[in-house]
Amino acid sequence: MQPDAADHLDAVTLGQFLAALPRDLRVLHDAGNSSAPLRWVEPSELEDPTPYLLDGEFVLTAGLPFLDAGGTKERAEAYVRRLVGAGVAALGFGLEPYFDDVPDHVMSACQTHQLTLVQIPSSVPFAAIGLEFSQLLESGNARVFRQLAETNRRLMRAVLSARPEHELLSALAQQVPVWAQLFGADGRVRARAAAAGTGAAAAVEPSALHPILKRLLAGNGPRVETDSFPTDGSAFVFGHPLRSTRDATLGALILGTDKPLTPAQNSVVSSVVGLLELLVRQRTSGSLAPSQLATALLLRPESLASGSSRRLNVLRDLLAQSVSGTRSGALRVIQGVRADVAPTASADGPVRELLQWRRLFDTKMVELTEYGFAAVTRFKVDDTLLHEVEDLGWRLVVGDPTEMAGLPAAYQRAASLRSRVQASGESVRVDDVTWSVAGLLGRSAGTMLAARLLEPVLAQEPDRISSQLFVLKSWLGENGNWDASAKALGMHRNSVRRQINALAELLAMDLGSAQVRAELWIALQYVDGLEDGGPQMPQDR
Repeated sequence: MQPDAADHLDAVTLGQFLAALPRDLRVLHDAGNSSAPLRWVEPSELEDPTPYLLDGEFVLTAGLPFLDAGGTKERAEAYVRRLVGAGVAALGFGLEPYFDDVPDHVMSACQTHQLTLVQIPSSVPFAAIGLEFSQLLESGNARVFRQLAETNRRLMRAVLSARPEHELLSALAQQVPVWAQLFGADGRVRARAAAAGTGAAAAVEPSALHPILKRLLAGNGPRVETDSFPTDGSAFVFGHPLRSTRDATLGALILGTDKPLTPAQNSVVSSVVGLLELLVRQRTSGSLAPSQLATALLLRPESLASGSSRRLNVLRDLLAQSVSGTRSGALRVIQGVRADVAPTASADGPVRELLQWRRLFDTKMVELTEYGFAAVTRFKVDDTLLHEVEDLGWRLVVGDPTEMAGLPAAYQRAASLRSRVQASGESVRVDDVTWSVAGLLGRSAGTMLAARLLEPVLAQEPDRISSQLFVLKSWLGENGNWDASAKALGMHRNSVRRQINALAELLAMDLGSAQVRAELWIALQYVDGLEDGGPQMPQDR
């Protein structure tokens, strides 16, 4: 009989799976691992399927690896040994078209290395075995995991609400048949909720909970305190402390119910306890660090430049706490701008937007600005996080790593690239930027500059464009030296002079001006193909 999925969170076991299969299947060798969790059923005729397997799989084979040269005892030993080393739960050997019986050397190898061996008759296709496993996954535990996933989404929505503690307890009571009371470190009730129809949260007075609450607030370390009351819905009362990162007790959650909770329900309670700890840390010790840091820098801005080493260490610790770190380390400045329209306030309001960035970058150092937002984070901002932010309609300037004293300069470096992000609509990392005029200008702006400055040349026939721009770039590259340019181009110096003079007239520019030369040189960096004599204006990228 299959266990009740509501009471067990265990995965499908090998024993459960074998019991659900047709009676025609025979277990030729039982390795005694029927309680082992089964991850998947995988047909494979490879001589070595282990690179493609996860631990806990049921491997099916029709015996192809054991034909011809693979039909020796040594090869069978090696095959089974590899499966056991990969954590395979069992081997299913299908009869026909290659074998009428499981070869003796395969049986011997499974016995030697303790791998469960199942004989599968030709009347049972491998697809039917895989289908049976899928059906087991769809029932029982799989349903519980889906429910837990949905419950966790509801809990996260509650955390982002205007009254997160009350909404969390309400979400908990909707999913688990308990009453719940949340206490602060002062012993006062901060929020309460009860499952529908119980009314128990109101029936149990906080004064009755004083003994268990006292134990929770006075102790230390993760623990569960229990009690019991004759009131309906209170046969089982248990409490969890809400702790700071340094194990100071910041509050407590006490729950009551008429019967013990299932593993799935306990999982929901654990999630709520973890989220409440995060909220209470943010409200108490977590929110103290940014305010202390801001006060110190507002009153003594010189602290960063000329403070004592002890004072600097204090500021570094406060900054580390403000970016959710446990010690000082490399930081990054992030600047965000909207990808499509001018920056505007979030439809959900500035508070929700601020909380969104604080959550994504795991930092309290976030500022809403006229262009979008700026943040200080300890994150490197990997591609996954970058894409998550971009999916929300934003583009980022991701700063380079720096220490506390380097944050103002890091902010300036990021700010210098913000116009490039706004023009191109693409995020940029300071680490990836070439710190030159061309590098900072960006592809889009550089293309526009080239099209504008070189318009008279680019309006000509392609062959003429090629030769003229190639001569111009070579001449500029040699700093206007006629002899060096002639040598580089393989032309007579008078020919070079005539072509440059013609270009100056066509462009209506004074090529003797250093500024004009510089602008033309930069513009030419954005014309493709000059090196091989076939310049082309680049497409927008």
